[in-house]
Amino acid sequence: MFFTIVIFFAVLGLLVLVHELGHFVTARKGGVKVDEFGLGLPPRMFGVYKNPEGKWKPVGIRSKEAPNTIWSLNWIPLGGFVKIKGEEGDSADQLDSFANKSVGRRIWIISAGVLMNVVLAAVLLSIGLAIGSPQIIDEAKLPKLAQVKDTNIMIIEILSESPAESAGLEPGDKIISIDGQAFSAITEFQNHVSQKVGSATTLVVQRKDETLTMQIIPEILPEVESGGVGVALVKTGIVSYPWYVAWWYGITGTLTMVWQIIAGFFLVIKNLIVSRELIADVYGPVGIANLVGDAARLGFIYILQFTAMLSVIIAVINFFPFPALDGGRVFFLLLEGIRGKPVNQKFETIMHNSGFILLMLLMVLVTFRDIARFSGNWWEKIINLF
Repeated sequence: MFFTIVIFFAVLGLLVLVHELGHFVTARKGGVKVDEFGLGLPPRMFGVYKNPEGKWKPVGIRSKEAPNTIWSLNWIPLGGFVKIKGEEGDSADQLDSFANKSVGRRIWIISAGVLMNVVLAAVLLSIGLAIGSPQIIDEAKLPKLAQVKDTNIMIIEILSESPAESAGLEPGDKIISIDGQAFSAITEFQNHVSQKVGSATTLVVQRKDETLTMQIIPEILPEVESGGVGVALVKTGIVSYPWYVAWWYGITGTLTMVWQIIAGFFLVIKNLIVSRELIADVYGPVGIANLVGDAARLGFIYILQFTAMLSVIIAVINFFPFPALDGGRVFFLLLEGIRGKPVNQKFETIMHNSGFILLMLLMVLVTFRDIARFSGNWWEKIINLF
């Protein structure tokens, strides 16, 4: 548990730091003063700033202003923030105010955090591909420069009421052998199974750190009209590229991931509207911490990949045109550009505050569901009250 907590906060800290650095650097480069750069959410634990003589000085817990940027560490370790001068529309007559800058400059500052999360994902994926990254193998689409090792045939889905389900197979199981034979290609495994319809076969699989031996009887599956045990399989392996091309595949892989996550969110939202059903699990801080711990236990490369995916998810969610998110702020700036004048500041502030409250309520609800998912049925009874 302690290991999971440490890794989770290390990953979260990296994602938040990179995101907020995007806002900070672009604001400073654009001539805008940053009042505070905070890790974690208030209340403040402590803070420091650099005085005009270049010496670091402590700042009061409740102090909101200093001659230069306040660097703070805050008590709630879920997130971070950059407080930019004039971001609420004030001090528009001062040159170092956010409100004094053009619409384009302000959109760039607000969007920089999202862009930095995408850049971080590309960097992490590039490092992973240079040292060797676990992937699904498709020989027909694999570039010539790719080097593959440690290949496995893995189960990714179990057909309901199939021999595989009856035998106790699970998604994620790696097939070691069947009837003492090891196969390197999925088609070879499928051909062997189709010839054993009605006969008991011995299947050896690896599940995490365990090696399990199971008896299973293949049968004719109506879904495919051929013999099988009712599993969907993929071939996996460790794929690496020479360092001088790994960066390119890291970038293209990141862009593909961005598109897939956007498409996934679209399908989830569409299904909620049309059928009022959630077609995917939603995880909050507790659930993500558990997944981070699982990835870390598998090894460094897995936590590298998972962090890259989280960074892209954060980027996509943050750019939704929803109040309080970066995308919501960009939306109001686009309205200002179209109208030729700012949106009423009180109205915008109310919208952002309302959006923040809704997001916090959603986080609380999802966190309760995470606890129920990982802590037992007695939590389910509490959750059902909602």
